[in-house]
Amino acid sequence: MSGADDNTVAYARELVQKVAHHRAALDRRIESVAPAYPVMQLARIDRALLRTGLGELLHCPSTPAPVVISEWVSLARTYSGEPARRLVNGVLGRVATQEMEIGSAAVDSGQGVAE
Repeated sequence: MSGADDNTVAYARELVQKVAHHRAALDRRIESVAPAYPVMQLARIDRALLRTGLGELLHCPSTPAPVVISEWVSLARTYSGEPARRLVNGVLGRVATQEMEIGSAAVDSGQGVAE
């Protein structure tokens, strides 16, 4: 990646590795919140955007959810178009809400959130 600093390159590599490692679980999560959009029937770019955005949302806690959603919605608009932008926004937004509810329930009940 020319022009990217070492931290950015390391972050991108780590994200890609996490997405590859958790791909099946990411696909199941996408299909659970957007059942009308089977992952394997999506355009390749849309699958890549959804998987990677969801991977960052779920497996890179150093980046706040609103930032993740904003960045991936922007990428979807740029590289795929308005329908993909809406899909990415809906999937990431719904998963972020679910994760906040799970985290709140664990905190409210005195349980820790498992990493």
